[in-house]
Amino acid sequence: MMKYLDHLEEIIITFLIGMATVVVFVAVVHRYLSGVPIPGVQDWLLTINMSWAQELCIYMFVWMAKFGAAYGVRSGIHVGVDVIVTRLPDTWRTKCVILGIAGGALFTGLIGTLGARFVWENGMHYALFNKLGMTIGDLYEGPITPDLEWPTWIIYSAVPLGSYLMCFRFLQVGWGFFRTGELPHHDHGAVDGLEDMVDATVALEEYEEHKFEKAGGAK
Repeated sequence: MMKYLDHLEEIIITFLIGMATVVVFVAVVHRYLSGVPIPGVQDWLLTINMSWAQELCIYMFVWMAKFGAAYGVRSGIHVGVDVIVTRLPDTWRTKCVILGIAGGALFTGLIGTLGARFVWENGMHYALFNKLGMTIGDLYEGPITPDLEWPTWIIYSAVPLGSYLMCFRFLQVGWGFFRTGELPHHDHGAVDGLEDMVDATVALEEYEEHKFEKAGGAK
C-alpha cells in the first residue's frame, strides 16, 4: 500500500512540473511568434488565446510545492539545522527529534484541517450538494478563477491534501525513528542513476583492457 502511495506522490509531482514546463514553453513561443510578421501564421496565432497559461502554471506550481513538501519529509531533503541536536546525548537527542517531528505533524495537521474547512465553505459544499441533488438553500456557490473560470475550491484543495499528506509523512518518519532510531537522509551530492552509469563505465573499461591483453597475448 505504501509503495503505491509513494509512486502516486512521485507521479503527481513529475506530471505537474513537466506539464508546467510545457505550458510555459508553448506560451513563450506563442507570444514571441505572434509578434513576428509571418504572413498567415501571425494572424492565426493572434486568434489563439493563451492568457490562461500563466494562471494554470501558478496553480500547478502551488500543487507541486505542496506535494513536493510531503515528498521532502519522506526522503529527508528538507534543510534542517541540527548542530546542537547532534551534540546532545543520545537520550536528549531522541527526545528533541521526536518533539520536532511531533511539532511538524501537529502544524501540518492544523493547516490541513483549517484548509479543509476553508475549501468546504468556499464552494465545495455547494458543488457536492448540487451534484447529489440535495437541497442547496442559501449555500455559497463560491468564486471562480479569472481566466480558467474554475471553481476556486478545487485550486485551494491543494492546501488540505498536501498538508494532510505531509502530516502523514511526519508520522511515518516519527514511527520509523521510534523503531530504528534512524531518520531519512538524502545525500545532496548523489545523483540518481549515476552509480549505475559508473559501474557500467568501469565494466566497459575492464572489458577493453581484458580484450587488449588477450590480443597482445595472441601476437
